[in-house]
Amino acid sequence: MQEGRTPSVSEAAEAAGVSRATAYRYFPSQAALVKIVVDEGLGPILTFKPEGRDVARRVGDLFEIAMPRIEAYEATFKAALKLSLDQWARRQAGTLGDEPQFTRGHRVDLLEEAVAPLHGRLPPATVKRLAQALSLVFGVEAFIILKDIWGLDGQATQAVARWAALALVAAAAEGTAT
Repeated sequence: MQEGRTPSVSEAAEAAGVSRATAYRYFPSQAALVKIVVDEGLGPILTFKPEGRDVARRVGDLFEIAMPRIEAYEATFKAALKLSLDQWARRQAGTLGDEPQFTRGHRVDLLEEAVAPLHGRLPPATVKRLAQALSLVFGVEAFIILKDIWGLDGQATQAVARWAALALVAAAAEGTAT
């Protein structure tokens, strides 16, 4: 996947030098294979636990640990996004069949945990909207927009994404985000 391809289970078996039957025992579908590879790529992001009650610090810390890792595994995450989009298109066309859906969504839990101290200080709908807004600048999609479209390098991409995240947190805290 780091080469920009989303391998089938059969292709993964061949590359690993194992039988297709063995590969399918571990990965019953391409979606299952991709999920394991993505989780491996996410690594320490999945175990990140924000500290303290300062939401700007918590969000900043999350971006500091996550965005370099996402950049390091950018091709893997783009391949996973491609699979997700392909499945969506096939589902819309009625051609997905019984193939298990590749699900994404680690960012929801991570961002909700980062903004959790705002519960009780801001209306629940505002806290949820903040987490949703943060998801727009957290993940491989930020690299697609800022690197591929704007032509920024990785460091600038991470800086812009972090700046946008902290601006969203400040707007929510000031009550200017409605």
